Amino acid sequence: MRNILLVIRREYLVRVKKRSFLIMTLLAPLLFVGFYASVIWVAIGSVDTKTVQVLDESGLFNQKFRDTEAMRFTYLHSSIDSAKSDFKSGGANALVYIPKNIIDSPKSVRIYAAKNVSMDLKSEIEKVIEKQIEDVKLREAGITVKVLEDARVNVDSSTISLSDEGEKTSSSGAATVIGGICAFLIYMSVFIYGTQVMRGITEEKTSRVVEVIISSVKPFQLMMGKIIGVALVGLTQFLLWITLTTALSSATSAIVSQQMAKESPELAQEMKKMQKGMPGQGMPGGEVDNPIGEVMGAIESLNIPLILGCFLFYYLGGYLLYSALFGAIGAAVDSDSDTQQFMLPITLPIIFSFVFAQFVLRDPDGTLAFWTSIIPFTSPIIMMVRIPFGVPAWEIVLSMTLLILGFMGTTWLAARIYRVGILMYGKKVTYRELIKWVFYK
Repeated sequence: MRNILLVIRREYLVRVKKRSFLIMTLLAPLLFVGFYASVIWVAIGSVDTKTVQVLDESGLFNQKFRDTEAMRFTYLHSSIDSAKSDFKSGGANALVYIPKNIIDSPKSVRIYAAKNVSMDLKSEIEKVIEKQIEDVKLREAGITVKVLEDARVNVDSSTISLSDEGEKTSSSGAATVIGGICAFLIYMSVFIYGTQVMRGITEEKTSRVVEVIISSVKPFQLMMGKIIGVALVGLTQFLLWITLTTALSSATSAIVSQQMAKESPELAQEMKKMQKGMPGQGMPGGEVDNPIGEVMGAIESLNIPLILGCFLFYYLGGYLLYSALFGAIGAAVDSDSDTQQFMLPITLPIIFSFVFAQFVLRDPDGTLAFWTSIIPFTSPIIMMVRIPFGVPAWEIVLSMTLLILGFMGTTWLAARIYRVGILMYGKKVTYRELIKWVFYK
């Protein structure tokens, strides 16, 4: 045990002290927060106001186009030829021509511009014209706009879980997002850190450093030390990413709120109302149409401690299971180029798990979801997709037990290959050769 701890300490410190580790640990949260901050900044402060001229020969659209922060509309009362000749010198961005027969020929609208107009501008113009034509035709048919609006109903259902503890509000949207994120993080970590174990063993083998290490440490102890050491590096990086991202997000949110209050006080006031859940804003009976409140409520409806605990277990279990096999490959080959022939059988279950996760999100209690969340090679990803939706305790216990047994099995198998392959040089290894190594005494 002492030798394993020494190897763990060495693997952990060597990787944590690397400049690349420090740079990526600091850079990833900065890039993540910077990306979203730039998107918000651009959305708030870089909207160029477009001037649009409207020539309406039908007379149906006078003052129907509403000015926004992005678009300003001016109305012309001249001929189309005169409007087109004056357009270039007028400085407008677009000229909308609506002919007299617009009701009978809705496709006769023309939009003139020095360059191609944006899809937003084109869509906004078409939306206004479509609504006005619809209103005219309804009036001609004897149907008022109020009758039509009263007939349109938006259904927004709430999902409630019936459990032994009673009724509990749930959110399928939040469960889908949280499950997908957890599955993706495990998927990436298995690839990234499992490959690190394989490359670290291959480098030591090719440099013959391992011959010195093996003289004082057993092969199994060396392999386990590397696997656990790299796992701790991964956990350290994840915790630092979460901490830094949370701190940077809070700071960025405060800065963006201050900037929004300066440049768009009305929008900032609306955001404050939504956050505080002020009554009487947007829904009858004093109910609040509050997107931020809905998101927070959706998150609170999930069993966050269970999700975090299971994520930690399946992150470590999935990593340990696959990193043992990655380590066996690293010991069996002499260079990184030789690892490709052995990578496919190991990576296929991981890839299939990620593909199956898309179907499991649609039916988290189906037969496919159950079996793939029980099999150790797919359970780390699939079970994390299912847990936010609610999984019976016996299924979680069974899945965890089989994952532990699976890790023990892959570790035993990897150790049998590792003890022979770590000192094997200059020989092209085949699958038949690996099977022989497993049964060597």
